[in-house]
This record gives sequence, structure tokens and C-alpha cells, in this order.
Amino acid sequence: MDINTIAQMAGVSRATVSRYLNDGYVSQEKRAAIKRVIDQTGYVPSRQAKTLRTGKTDVVGVIIPKINSASISRMVAGITRVLNDAGYQILLANTDNDASREIGFLRLFTERRQVDGIILMGTVFTPEHQTALKECRVPVVILDQLLAGWPCVHQDDYAATREIADLVLKTSKAPGYIGVLEEDVSAGELRHRGFLDSCAARGVDVAEDAQAVAEFTVDSGYSCAEGIMGARPETDALVCATDSIAYGALTYLREHGIRVPEDVQVTGVGDGELSQIVTPRLTTVHHHYKTSGSEAAKMLLGLMTGTDTVPREIKMGYEIVRRASTR
Repeated sequence: MDINTIAQMAGVSRATVSRYLNDGYVSQEKRAAIKRVIDQTGYVPSRQAKTLRTGKTDVVGVIIPKINSASISRMVAGITRVLNDAGYQILLANTDNDASREIGFLRLFTERRQVDGIILMGTVFTPEHQTALKECRVPVVILDQLLAGWPCVHQDDYAATREIADLVLKTSKAPGYIGVLEEDVSAGELRHRGFLDSCAARGVDVAEDAQAVAEFTVDSGYSCAEGIMGARPETDALVCATDSIAYGALTYLREHGIRVPEDVQVTGVGDGELSQIVTPRLTTVHHHYKTSGSEAAKMLLGLMTGTDTVPREIKMGYEIVRRASTR
């Protein structure tokens, strides 16, 4: 089944079918005849042929660092809501936190002309990333990180973590911190710096062995809490860079008879669904992840259509959600 067969069955010219498929002018009578044939046959126009004809794929590539993340799923939900309404499909690429795969997907998407634009949820930005981004032949928006000179939508991680640390330090004197690798500027460096600056403002010195670097997992949060509490049993608060890490810390404390929040306060970042049902319920930072995804998609649409040509930066707001894991 091709465009010539559709034309023959509908009793119209090939050019008329082409105009119909590309939203051009076709009389109501001929439009009804073509639609009837397409409905009967289930004909789907060739995407490759349309790409060759128009230079557009109507596909957007979204590069994510991991698939099993509540925050990332919320951002993807925001992206899809906007792009689907605009007639775009999404091609999702999961890198499993492998920076080299991010570069590989950037090049794959553009070299093979697979997408009209890219949303990149990057974790680190190496010189190789910068080169790959400059070589992209389609618009790119960075989501959940700040990269100078590029369109970005990101969280206020420094201020959010500093504020939640301020909350804890009202009643804690020996805090610990469980973060992630600082090459991840947003979740790693900025959140850690927010915690340390909050402590410094109150004259609280945090020992090296009261700070740990975890992976983005519950198990890693458990292990890091075990290490900190073993080295520093006087620790009376654990400020965690993510909710998942905090869940692991809560599990360790509960298994070892350490009361939360009476003995040790615990906080996270993310406000995932589990934060409302773990015991005790977790005090955390609520980032507006779904809205972030929507804003990134709107920014990309503007770049793809030429209505938005100047790189912009959007820093999202946040809320501190106080629950039972803090005093």
C-alpha cells in the first residue's frame, strides 16, 4: 500500500493525496474519499519519506541518566505532556549514569537525523560533552543541570539543601551528610555546599568521617549511615542528598534501635511517593520536577520552531516538606 494506490482507490490524483497527508487544501468531497480509503486500509504514511520531504522527523530525543528514578519519571511525564500535545513522539535513551553513553546518544541522534531536538538530563559535563553539544545539528535543552551558554531548566539545589540543613541545625549539634559524587554538580557539589555553608554559619565543624559519598540507592544509603554512625556515634542528624539515600539511612537506624527523630534526624531531597509512607515519614525537599520537564519541553519547542532563539535559563522554585523524621 502506497500513496499511488490510495489515490487510485479514492479516485483522486497522487498530488491530492499528498496535499491531504501534509494538511494542504483538499475539497471536502475528496478529503472524505481519501479518509475513507485510509480508514479501510489502515495506511500509515512513511516516516522516512516525510523526513526526506520536509526535513522533520516529529521526534524528540530525551537522554536520561537512569530509568528507575521517581524524579526522572516526573520530569519525563512533564516532557511528554507538552510534546505529545504538540504532535511529537519521544525517543528515550537511558545511559545508566554512564557519561560516555550521553555523548554517544548526542551524536547518534544528530548524525542519523533521527530527531528534531534533544532534551539532555546530564550528570557531568566534560570537554567531550561540550564538543558533542557544539556538533549537534538540532536544538538541545539541558534539564536538571546548569550549563553556561546553553538553554537550561534546573533546580535551586544549593538553596534548598541549605534551608533544610538550617531546619535540622535548630536542634542538632553533630550533623552528618550523605551525598553523591560531586562531578554531578547539581545533586553532588551544590547540595553538599549548601549543607556545609549552613553548618559554617552556625559554627558547626563537620568531621570528614561524618560525611560520605553514596550511590543513588537505598542500599548505599544504608551502608553510608552505618559507616558514619560507626565512626561518629554522637551524630544526631543525617542530611541526605536524595530520598533514596535517606530511606537507606532510616532503615539502618531503625534496625539498630536508634530513634528517629528523637536520637537522629533524617532528611532527603525529592519528595517521592515513598517519603509519605516510610516510617517515620520523611522530611524532604519538594522540587517541581514535572513542571521542570514541561518547561524544558516548551523551551525546546520554541527553539525547534524558531520562535525562541536566545538561550535562556530557568531556575525552579522548591518547598521544604516537614514530616516526622525531624524535630
